[in-house]
Amino acid sequence: MKEYFSFDHRLGISVPNIDMEWALYSDETQQAILFHWEKIRGSIPDRIAELENIINYKQAQLSNENDFKVSCKLNSEIAELASIINDLWLWYRANQTVSEKMHN
Repeated sequence: MKEYFSFDHRLGISVPNIDMEWALYSDETQQAILFHWEKIRGSIPDRIAELENIINYKQAQLSNENDFKVSCKLNSEIAELASIINDLWLWYRANQTVSEKMHN
């Protein structure tokens, strides 16, 4: 499946990397891609929970931080993690129809 997915280091998951029109893939390949995507998609909530734990840790650090530069750095890191979570939810929701296709 490596040819149909690429690992996104920022998100921490593999994302679809389909370079042809979907209908041009054989039914067998389509099913394999959909099955692999569903496994990845199922891991997204766990990945989000990991990132939320990191955010909580950084927020706890931030609440005790007196150094302005360090506070700014922590805020920036928290914002980036929140952005990653948002992108993961977009992947999770936008591809919900893929799950429906598998069950039809």
